Amino acid sequence: MSDIHLDHSVLSALRDVMEDEFPVLLDTFQADSAERMRQIQQAYAQADCQALRLAAHSFKGSCSNMGAPVLAGLCKQLEDIAHREQLADAPAVILQIEREYLVVRNLLQDERRGFSL
Repeated sequence: MSDIHLDHSVLSALRDVMEDEFPVLLDTFQADSAERMRQIQQAYAQADCQALRLAAHSFKGSCSNMGAPVLAGLCKQLEDIAHREQLADAPAVILQIEREYLVVRNLLQDERRGFSL
């Protein structure tokens, strides 16, 4: 089931490139993702379409780079919603992003446990 949420070939390539720094990459993604989620929620609460679009776009890129295609796709949907300034459509997608983020976060934490610094 984790194959749906994480592209293990992407993680494997990152592990090969990053070598001993791979755990640092995982930690950085975790911290960055928590900040991106906060930015998304804040932008929506303030009805700031531009900030919401930028936060979703940024999160989409990092999710894609980390091999989280479902999460990246949801961020793309939110980015499009914000671009069209259709904030009424945003809550459902934000909820999906939050749920998928929790799944991805847990899977990456499992990856992280496999490494010791």
